[in-house]
Amino acid sequence: MTQEGIDRVEDRLRAALEAESASARLQTAMAAGLRPDDVYIDILVERFVVEPDFFVRDMLTWALIQHDPSRTLERVLPELQSPFPQARSQALHTLSKLGDQRAWPAITTELLHDAEDEVARTAWRAAAALVPEQEAAALAETLSTQFSRGDTATQRGLSRALAALGDAATPVIESGKLHRDARVRTHAVATERLVKDPDEGFDVAIAAAQRIVALRGAPLVEDVED
Repeated sequence: MTQEGIDRVEDRLRAALEAESASARLQTAMAAGLRPDDVYIDILVERFVVEPDFFVRDMLTWALIQHDPSRTLERVLPELQSPFPQARSQALHTLSKLGDQRAWPAITTELLHDAEDEVARTAWRAAAALVPEQEAAALAETLSTQFSRGDTATQRGLSRALAALGDAATPVIESGKLHRDARVRTHAVATERLVKDPDEGFDVAIAAAQRIVALRGAPLVEDVED
């Protein structure tokens, strides 16, 4: 294909992904994945930062992972340094779905501690999916510094990431259960419950953990003055 032909293809895809209808943009992204072409990769990644619809963003990721993995990886990695949180988050999501361990060194401590909860949650999930076995314990230690962070969705995301690490997370969960901060203890207990029973909902696990931590902190009967 000539450069002029490539430019026309890119312009058509870019215009279609800028359609007012989210449904139309979704169909466009799907079509780009069903008929992969290297010239699509840049345009799909460009949409990370501006696409307002969650389902369309997810379809962008799906479309990208239908393309050549090495080319996709090369193009997505720079987005981890984007000043725009949505671009960082979508890039991390794409890397977790791509499943290529070559991306592991790019999952930095800065991303795992990102000030934006959505970015941090996605970084935790990507890290748990990509970490080499020999580095899982160190990752668990880093993740444990985020116990009690944020809202329910953020705490659920951390618990799931730690649960995905399996035995490597056991020491930091045990340590968290002894933390001086009751919120950290509660989150650690809830995480332990999810490790033991992945089917237990996080809301149930956190409610049970709150009761356990409260009871453990209550005075013994013989210590209560008359």
